[in-house]
Amino acid sequence: MQRLTQFLKQDETPADLIELINLLMSACKEVNSKLQNGALEGILGSAEHENVQGEVQKKLDVIANDIIKLTLSQSALVRGMASEEEEHSVAADLDGKFLVTFDPLDGSSNIDVNVSVGTIFSILPAPKDATGCKDEDFLQPGNQQIAAGYVLYGPSCLLVLTTGNGVDVFTLGHNGEFYLTREKIQIPETTREFAINMSNQRFWDKPVQDYISDLLQGEDGPRGKRYNMRWVASMVAEVHRILTRGGVFLYPWDSREPKKPGKLRLMYEGNPMSMLVEQAGGRSVNTQKEIVDVEPQNIHERVSVVLGSKEEVDAVMDYHKNA
Repeated sequence: MQRLTQFLKQDETPADLIELINLLMSACKEVNSKLQNGALEGILGSAEHENVQGEVQKKLDVIANDIIKLTLSQSALVRGMASEEEEHSVAADLDGKFLVTFDPLDGSSNIDVNVSVGTIFSILPAPKDATGCKDEDFLQPGNQQIAAGYVLYGPSCLLVLTTGNGVDVFTLGHNGEFYLTREKIQIPETTREFAINMSNQRFWDKPVQDYISDLLQGEDGPRGKRYNMRWVASMVAEVHRILTRGGVFLYPWDSREPKKPGKLRLMYEGNPMSMLVEQAGGRSVNTQKEIVDVEPQNIHERVSVVLGSKEEVDAVMDYHKNA
C-alpha cells in the first residue's frame, strides 16, 4: 500500500503542498491520540465557556484548536489561518504562500458519547499583493481552494483528501503513517438515503418541508421509492457515509434565526465539503447556487447546505424553483 507522501508525489502534487498536508496530519494524529485515550486524557466534558459562534465549547474543541494552530504557526508555508473557534484570523509566516481554514473538531457534541467526530480543513492561496494577514485575505469563494479534506476519528482514523484531482482515502496505520485505502471515490448519482435533523421540521421553509414529506411517502409518493433516514449530528460522519455509499445531506435555513442563511459555516464546513463532494461526482448547493460559487463576506459566514448524490440535490433545487 502507498503511503500518503508517496501517493501525492505520484499524483504530481507540488512539494510545498505535500509538506503542508503532512504538517496538518501531524497535528491530526495528536488530536486522534487524545481522543483514543478519552477520559484518561481528561478531555471529556465542557470547557465552560463559549466560542465566537456563541456555542459552549467542549474541552477537546479548545485542545484540538490549540494543537492545529500551534503546528501551523511554525511553518514558513502558512501565511495565516482561520478557525471556527477563533474570532479573527491568526498570522503565521508573513511570507507564506498558503492560507488554511479549519474546523478543529466537527461534531464535538458527540465526544462524550464516543461517536465519530472529525477535523475539516481547506487550503487557499495567499493573495500575492497582500501584506500581512487579514480576515479579508480569506474571503475567497470555494472554487479557489487548492486542497480540502477531513480526518475522521472513528473506529479507524481516516484522511479523506482532494487536491483537485479526485478524492482519495487514507487510513492511519499503527506505525503512524497514512496509507492509501480507496482511490478516486465516486458518489452514486441516485440514492435511497437522506440525512436531516427532523426535530427542526417545523422551522424549515416550504420547499424543504415538501421535499422531505414526499420522501417519507416512499414508493406511494412522487419520488416513487422508499427512503431511509440517517442522522449522526457530525457533518464529517454524514459526508463520509455519502462518499462511501451515496445519499443526500441537508442542513437548511430555518425560521428560528431568519437573518442567518443557515447554521453551518461556509469557510470551515461548506466550502471544503463541497469541494470533496464535487470532486467525487456529487453536487453541493445552498438551494440557490453551488456553494463553491458563494462570495464570502466574513470569515464566520453561515450557509444553507444540500449536498450528495446529484439526482437528489437536483430534486431539492427543483422544489425551490417551483415554490
